Amino acid sequence: MPRNLKSSKELGGLTAYELIIEEELKDINSLGLLLRHKKTGARIAVITNDDNNKVFSVGFRTPPFDSTGVPHIIEHSVLCGSKAFPAKDPFIELAKGSLNTFLNAITYPDKTIYPVASCNDKDFQNLMHVYMDAVFYPNIYKKEEIFRQEGWHFELEDEEAELKYNGVVYNEMKGAFSSPEQQLFRTIQNALYPDTSYGVESGGDPDFIPDLSYEQFLDFHSRYYHPSNSYIYLYGDMDVLEKLNWLDEEYLKDFGNEQIDSEIKYQTPFSERKEVEAVYPLSENEDCAYNTYLSYSLSIGTSLDRDLCMAFQILEYVLLSAPGAPLKQALLDAGIGKDIISSFDADTYQPIFTIIAKNAEAEQKEQFVTLIRATLEQLVLKGLDEKSLKAAINYYEFKYREADFGQFPKGLMYGLQMLASWLYDDNKPFLKLNSNKVFEVLKSKIGTDYYTKLITGYLLNNNHVALVTLKPQAGLTAIKEEQLKNKLAEFKAKLSKEEIKKIVDDTRHLKEYQDEPSSREDVEKIPLLSREDIGRSPLPINNEEKEIDGIPIIHHNVYTNGIAYLKLLFDLEDIPKALIPYVGLLSTVLGYIDTEHYSYLELSNEINIHTGGISSDVASFGKKGSSSEYLPTFQIDVKVLYEEMDNAFDLLKEIISFTKLDDEKRLLEIISEIKSRLQMHLNSSGHSAAVDRAMSYFSEASRFNEETRGIAYYKFIESLEADYQNRKNDLIDKMKLLMNYIFRKENLIISFTSNEEGLLTLSGKLLPFVEQLKTEPVEKVSEHFNLHCSNEGFKTSGQVQYVARTGNFFNAGYEYTGALDVLKVIMSYDYLWNNIRVKGGAYGCMCGFSSISGNGYFTSYRDPNLKETNEVYEKAVDYIRNFNADERDMTKYIIGTISGMDTPRTPRTQGNISMGAYLSGTTQEDIQKQRDEVLGVTQEDIRKLADIVKAILDCKNLCVIGNEKKIEQNKDLFFEVKTLIK
Repeated sequence: MPRNLKSSKELGGLTAYELIIEEELKDINSLGLLLRHKKTGARIAVITNDDNNKVFSVGFRTPPFDSTGVPHIIEHSVLCGSKAFPAKDPFIELAKGSLNTFLNAITYPDKTIYPVASCNDKDFQNLMHVYMDAVFYPNIYKKEEIFRQEGWHFELEDEEAELKYNGVVYNEMKGAFSSPEQQLFRTIQNALYPDTSYGVESGGDPDFIPDLSYEQFLDFHSRYYHPSNSYIYLYGDMDVLEKLNWLDEEYLKDFGNEQIDSEIKYQTPFSERKEVEAVYPLSENEDCAYNTYLSYSLSIGTSLDRDLCMAFQILEYVLLSAPGAPLKQALLDAGIGKDIISSFDADTYQPIFTIIAKNAEAEQKEQFVTLIRATLEQLVLKGLDEKSLKAAINYYEFKYREADFGQFPKGLMYGLQMLASWLYDDNKPFLKLNSNKVFEVLKSKIGTDYYTKLITGYLLNNNHVALVTLKPQAGLTAIKEEQLKNKLAEFKAKLSKEEIKKIVDDTRHLKEYQDEPSSREDVEKIPLLSREDIGRSPLPINNEEKEIDGIPIIHHNVYTNGIAYLKLLFDLEDIPKALIPYVGLLSTVLGYIDTEHYSYLELSNEINIHTGGISSDVASFGKKGSSSEYLPTFQIDVKVLYEEMDNAFDLLKEIISFTKLDDEKRLLEIISEIKSRLQMHLNSSGHSAAVDRAMSYFSEASRFNEETRGIAYYKFIESLEADYQNRKNDLIDKMKLLMNYIFRKENLIISFTSNEEGLLTLSGKLLPFVEQLKTEPVEKVSEHFNLHCSNEGFKTSGQVQYVARTGNFFNAGYEYTGALDVLKVIMSYDYLWNNIRVKGGAYGCMCGFSSISGNGYFTSYRDPNLKETNEVYEKAVDYIRNFNADERDMTKYIIGTISGMDTPRTPRTQGNISMGAYLSGTTQEDIQKQRDEVLGVTQEDIRKLADIVKAILDCKNLCVIGNEKKIEQNKDLFFEVKTLIK
């Protein structure tokens, strides 16, 4: 039996299933099979190929009836123990003890999916087994505590205490609803499709989550979590016949065929535009002026129309996303918003085309709509720019062919793409996996009226529109918190003594349940690999030192399917520290502003026609074994087909030598957009922003990062925009000066990822490029940042916290050991997980220890607590010093650690990791030593790390981003308390 099926005939006597569709998926070099389980009607899609990173997913259509978040709470809860695996948290046991390359569960507005991936056959089978048992036989029917922990519960410590709500999903969604952008997108979807499941919040609105009863929770699971409503997916290099037989024999055959009404309803188009107003919170010190969001959203066909969806992806880019896109520019020129955000979302049954003006005023609403329509009408009259259409199609075609999804397995992403059609038509799972021919069709439409007809039909003559205005309200979070506090106080006042006692008893019981570990017998039912299943050799780094035209080249020789990944790194060590924030700004400006020969729209078109993208960034690389040495760099990244290398260098020369930095209007537009995007980042990634800030108190490299992309950079951009008229000339002068400082031959080193054939394409290209680099004398300086511990609390309008503690163990005289990698798994999935997530109700918690710099951190994510979380960090030393684990536990932690080290790499990722190792001074021998230390770690080795963690915590570096009231209540923890966003 071949592992890779060549046709359905090789399925042999597979009697439990019937074949519905067999399709050659040429674009991804795979065979696609759609099967139906005869007894239950379960839908099974198989994509078989030679990809060793195998993917399994089981999912269900789960249209919600209300905004209590029941699909989301069930997604969390079914992974908290099942019939065959009754331990309290099999998900975490797998996270810390499997070789998974992906392990998660995801709730969408109309579906819930449970995907896993692994390169190890035995591990892959184990993951399938645990997940199938979890979804079909969860312990939620036996343990109400699971619902209360993961969903919501009343919390009352004693009879005199304040009554509160708590729960993991409850706090997760409080964090999600603290983001105005997320709130806006939810409001848009609800407004466009009010008569469908999209008209409510599947993740759960914190105002309604406490309305969900345990009985309703169980009813939802029993209604939808049945094979007859399931979508099962297998991808990669595996014995397909074995997997299908196993699915039938172990699970599917035990169920019947039920008629389950989970159809995703179609929203009847509107006869006239719908208008909705909503409010979002600002902190008490934030200015409400120019902080309104205006959005104009339209329903566009259905996701089953593949050509239409791809055409609108192209149109969204041409009209709004590309630099200088005409509709975006018209809105900016009219002063309607300082940042224009747009999207075309085809992952739901009825796709949504959205235009958002951020930092606008509510009074501009009608002008916003009028200008959108007038601009579209003008574009229909004169026609769309053909080069822009060609550039947009090439942009998406390059991404499609490259199939680089970063850390996510290809098979996972293909599975998600399939559900965008399969969920709504049982016979169309592979609709979006053969898109090469769609690109050819769309190219053939350039020069016709095809695209303007789409604009007329779907954007102008379409009444299925929602105009949503999201207004700011300063202090709204505090008002809502006070209202909730009063509501709960009034509720408590009406309770009898017996009812109050029951809530106190329930609170205590839940904590006892959370404190009680699963029995050894239950934990050992979860399948575990042995240490012999782990390879002893680490993934390689590929670094070959070359020199071409006098420029050092580090070549990463890997197969890239004809794509070269070119990275130009310019040394920033001699840049005056006062100019560092301007370097961050320059990295965004380049390629996003006019040059001598192109407008920035024309430049964008040229880049997308001839390359897979050119982007700039700023990054620092620590020197291995040093807490203070680092290499700051300005990077320009290019993705390009080998045959387009000449054009790539021509464009690089245009950007570096001919950029016009004195366009005052365009610079202000870019600054305003950066400010907007940084605000979104700080709202969504407060945990990493708090860590970066706390590390900048003591680390030169972290301070550099903070000045170029962190809170300090945001403050710089904020002040620059506020005083732009007085500072613009100085800004232009500084950026021109930086061009001379940075783009010099002596500063340049090149990272190049390709095979040998690709390397040859550099020959003859570098010398002309190098000759145009800057040669004017500049004064080089050697300076250090003024570092000091600030311990800041940053107040926001959010409802949750991000609590970070950081420090350095090299400075205390300790060395790095691979045992710290194992400790990271132990802390993240045992100690921190149990104390901060399970008991504390935070959505996430994590830690890390750098082998390069000796920096360490602890942080929490969407955390209802602050002081209590910091106390958990403080007690970590005692936990580690008294750490206990038997051989099975140590094996589990080691396997979980290796899983993170052996994640498959795309060619681009392999090049980036290899270059990072080169610049930090990390060798293959260092990586082997680290792996050997991981594989050989013992309980005693972990206990010895208590002193390292103590050294980190003794640095006393604390930074918290969070609710303004909570920050004020705990201000004694901070040296400084300030508002994050003014």
